[in-house]
Amino acid sequence: MNKRDVLTPIGLTIGIVMVMYGIMSSAGIRGAASFADAASILIVIGGLFAALMVNFNVTEMKVTSRVLKESFKRCDMSLRELVQLFVKLSDKARREGLLSLESELNEVEDPFIKKGILLAVDGAQPEMINEIMTAEIVAVEERHERGRKIIEKAGEYAPAWGMIGTLIGLVLMLQTLSSPETLGPKMAVALLTTLYGTLLANLVFNPMAGKLANKTDQEVFIKQVIIEGVIGIQSGQNPKLLEEKLSAFLSEEDKNVPKEKAKYGRAQVKEPANEV
Repeated sequence: MNKRDVLTPIGLTIGIVMVMYGIMSSAGIRGAASFADAASILIVIGGLFAALMVNFNVTEMKVTSRVLKESFKRCDMSLRELVQLFVKLSDKARREGLLSLESELNEVEDPFIKKGILLAVDGAQPEMINEIMTAEIVAVEERHERGRKIIEKAGEYAPAWGMIGTLIGLVLMLQTLSSPETLGPKMAVALLTTLYGTLLANLVFNPMAGKLANKTDQEVFIKQVIIEGVIGIQSGQNPKLLEEKLSAFLSEEDKNVPKEKAKYGRAQVKEPANEV
């Protein structure tokens, strides 16, 4: 089940607070106002989006906001609970046959688990199940990568547009060398675009791209566990042996969770949604 990831907004807030503290500790509240410049902001933001529009097509640009939202979500799922679900399904399949698993699918919300169980019920061989479900994993990775590329490119372009703004400011400053008293303020304004671009890249875009990559890795890992569980059920493995096999995917902390605290109950697993 996807829940709000509080670490992303907390991290953004702490980053902004630290930057503001660094500014105000030296310049004071009034001096902090000198770090706001509308022209610098427009150069960085406008240039960044212009570059992204050149780089990507309309369809890819439309998903940008949705991809960004995924960095504020997390998949709240216990692998221990997932293992217990497959042990339960394996036990039922051995006692009542594979067809009996269809009644259990109403309690499972994850479409990937449902797909695997239906393939097993329909009599697909383990090799075919593995091939079909692995192909879906590859497709998911590719879709996630395409969505993540927009954020990664934004992280590349933001500092470059900050430097472009600084160069523009320097050119304008050099045109007024006859007035030395204006050189300092104009130089400061020129450097603001570099600050904005670097801040966007290293506090927003690059960290978010990293979080999305981690979410994809987590989803792929979970899907691999699901594939092993489905194949174990289809091949009629003993529930105890299947549990031992799937437990290899668990961390030491998950392995030490008492079974009575890891009852799956009504399955709440959903596929992480950083799809594009």
